[in-house]
Amino acid sequence: MTRSRNEKGSRSRSSGSFGMIMNCLCSGEQLSGPDDLIFSDSESLATRDHKSELSSRVAAVTNKSHTNILEAESSLRETGDLNYEEARALLGRCEYRKGNIELALHVFEGIDIAAVTPKIKVTLARAGEHRRRRSHSNDTPPMSINAVSLLLEAIFLKAKSLQSLGRLEEAARSCTVILDTVESSLPGGLPQSFGADCKLHDIVSQSVELLPELWKFADCQHEAILSYRRSLLSHWNLDTQTIAKIQKDFAVFLLYCGDEASPPNLRFQMDRFTPKSNLEEAILLLMILLRKVSLKRIEWDPSILDHLSFALSVSGNSRALATQFEELLPGFINREDRFYRLALCYYGAGEDPVALNLLRKLLGNGMDPTCFPALLMASKICGDNRSHAEEGVSFALRSLESVDGKCDKLKSPATCLLGISLSAHSKSAVADSERVTRQTKALEALKTAGQMTATSDPIILYHLSLEYAEQRNLDAAVDCAKQMLNLEAGSNVKGWLLLTRILSAQRLFVDAETIRDGALDQTGKWDQGELLRTKAKLQLAEGQIKRAIETYTQLLALLQVQKKSLGYGKRSFKSTRRHFDRNLELEIWHDLAHVYINLSQWSDAEICLFKSKAIRTYSATRCHATGVLYEKKGLYKEAVKAFQEALTIDPSHIPSLVSNAVVLNRLGNSEVVVKSLLMNALSLDRMNHSAWYNLGVLYKSQGTLFSLSEAAECFEAAVFLEESAPVEPFR
Repeated sequence: MTRSRNEKGSRSRSSGSFGMIMNCLCSGEQLSGPDDLIFSDSESLATRDHKSELSSRVAAVTNKSHTNILEAESSLRETGDLNYEEARALLGRCEYRKGNIELALHVFEGIDIAAVTPKIKVTLARAGEHRRRRSHSNDTPPMSINAVSLLLEAIFLKAKSLQSLGRLEEAARSCTVILDTVESSLPGGLPQSFGADCKLHDIVSQSVELLPELWKFADCQHEAILSYRRSLLSHWNLDTQTIAKIQKDFAVFLLYCGDEASPPNLRFQMDRFTPKSNLEEAILLLMILLRKVSLKRIEWDPSILDHLSFALSVSGNSRALATQFEELLPGFINREDRFYRLALCYYGAGEDPVALNLLRKLLGNGMDPTCFPALLMASKICGDNRSHAEEGVSFALRSLESVDGKCDKLKSPATCLLGISLSAHSKSAVADSERVTRQTKALEALKTAGQMTATSDPIILYHLSLEYAEQRNLDAAVDCAKQMLNLEAGSNVKGWLLLTRILSAQRLFVDAETIRDGALDQTGKWDQGELLRTKAKLQLAEGQIKRAIETYTQLLALLQVQKKSLGYGKRSFKSTRRHFDRNLELEIWHDLAHVYINLSQWSDAEICLFKSKAIRTYSATRCHATGVLYEKKGLYKEAVKAFQEALTIDPSHIPSLVSNAVVLNRLGNSEVVVKSLLMNALSLDRMNHSAWYNLGVLYKSQGTLFSLSEAAECFEAAVFLEESAPVEPFR
C-alpha cells in the first residue's frame, strides 16, 4: 500500500510537471530553472545532471508553434507522465521539424535505446495478444502504445537525421532497430487498426521503405538486397501502393546494381518457381507488378514495362515478353506501339514470319503506313529472306520517302537496307542481265550509304565488303573489311571471319592465317568457335589434314566445356548461345565426316555421322554426308536415297542437288532430270563452281557443237569461281 501511494504521488508530481511544461511552451514563457522539471523516480532513466540539459532543450523549443505543441500534448495525453526518454523523443521531434538536424540528433542520441527496447517489445506483444484474444488482462504493460509510438518515431527520426548528415550505415542500423523490435514482438505483423491513433503503422511503413534505400546509397549492395527481401517477405501489413513501390525499386536495383546476390529462400512462399539469379528475381517482381496493373490494384506505370522489356531481352526470353504485351489490357499502350513492340519480340525470338505479318498490319493503310522504325525492320527481315527480298526493296524505298526532307541521318540505314534487299533480290533473278542490274543497284545503294556516313559506320562497311566479295571484287572487299575492323577495334568476330575468308579466296593463305591468329588473340575464349573452324578449313585447304583434325578436336573440347558451364538442361538467359553452339558442333561432326570419307576411313566417318544424328535427328547436311559416304563406297542407289532424303528436309540444299545430279548421271538417268537439278542449284547460287563444272560435263557428253560450246563456257566459269572460292561461304 505504501509503495502504491508513493507511485501515485510520483505520477501526480510528474503529471503536474508535464502540465507545467506544456503551459510554459504554449504561453511562450521560460522555465524558472532546472529544478522546475521533476521526473518520476520509478521511470526516469536520467540522473540529476540530465535535468539541467533537458530543461535547456525545453526552453529551446519555446518558439515552436502552438499547433505542434498541441500535437505533442495529444500524443502523450494517455500516459499521464513524462519520463526522460519520452521527453527527449518529444524535444528531438520538435528540433527535427524546425530543421535543426544536428541538434535533433544530439537529443535523440541521449535516448538509451537498448534500455527501452525490451519495454517496447513487451508492450507490443501484450497489446497484440490482447487484440487477438479480445480479452482483458490484469497485466499492465510497461508503457502505453502512444509512448511506444513516440519512441519508435524518435528512432526513425534519428535515422533520418543521420541520413541527412551522410552517416548512412549508422542510419540503416538505427532503422533496423525499429523493424527488429516490431517483427520480434508481432511476428504476424501489425493489425490494420493497431496504433492507428498514434500513427504506428506509418512509422513502420516508412521504416520498411527507408532501410533498403539507406543500404543502397551506403553502397552495401548485399545488405540492400536482404532488406528489400525482408520488406516484401515479412508481415508488415503494408498498403498495396507501398508494396508496389518497394517491388519496383527492388527490381530496378537487381537489374542494374551489377552485383549477383545469392538466390532467395522462397520454399514456403512459392511452390513452383524460385528465381536463381538477380535477373530472374527482377523479372518475377516486374511480372507481378504488371499483373497488379491488369487487376487495377495499382496505377499504370510505363516504366514497369520498359524495365521488363530490358530484362526479358537480356535473358533471351523475347517470346515471353511478347506474351506480356499480348496479355496487356487495351488502353495502357496504343495499338500501333503494341504491334511494333510485338514485332520486335517475335523477331528477337527468331519468329521472322510472325514479326513480318505484324509489321504488314502496322504499315497498312488502317494504322501507320509511314512508321519509319517499322519500315526499317520490315526491310531487314525481308532482306534476310530471298523469297521476300522484293518486298524488302519496297519497304526500304517507303522508309526513304517517309524521311525525305526531314532528317538526312536517317537516310543512311534505309539506303543500306535497300542495298541489302536488292542484293538478296538479285539471287532470284532468272536472266543474267537482270541479276547484274540488281547487283549493280545494290552496290550503288551500299556505296551511297557509306558516303552518307563518311565510311564511319561498321555495319554499312561490312555489307559493302560482303557485296564486293560476292561479286568477286576481292581487293575492294579487303579494303572495306580492314576499315570496318579499324572502326570496331577488332571487337567483332564477324569482321575477322569475313576478312579471313576474302584472303582465302585470293589464295593468300599465309595472310589469312596471320589475320586468324590475331583474331584468336583478341577474342574471348567462348567466341573462338567459328574462328577455330575457319582455322581448320584453312589447314585442309593447305593439305594439313592431321593439323586440321587436331583443330577440330580442340574445338569440340571447347564446346564440351561450354556445354558444362552453361548447362544444356537448365533454363538460362544464354539459350541463344547454347543453340548456336549446338549448330556449330553439328557442322564440326559433318566436316570431320567428310575428312574421314576423303581418307577412306569409313568407320570413323560413320562415328561422326552417328554423333551428328544424336544432336539433331533430321539434318540435310548429315543426309548429304551419308550420301557422299555411300557414293565413295560405290553404293550409288543408297547414295541417291540419302540425297533425296536431304532434299526432302531442305529442298534448297545446294550440295545435295549437285551430288544427286552427279550420281543420277552416273547411273544413266535422263539428262533432263540431271540438268534440271543442276540448273536448280545454279538458280540458288550462281557462284557454285561444282554446279558449273558438272553442267559442263553434262553438255560435253552430248557431243554436239552447240553443247561443246556451252560446256566450254561452263568450264571457264567453274575455273574462275573455283580459283576465287573462299574456304567457307562469305555469308
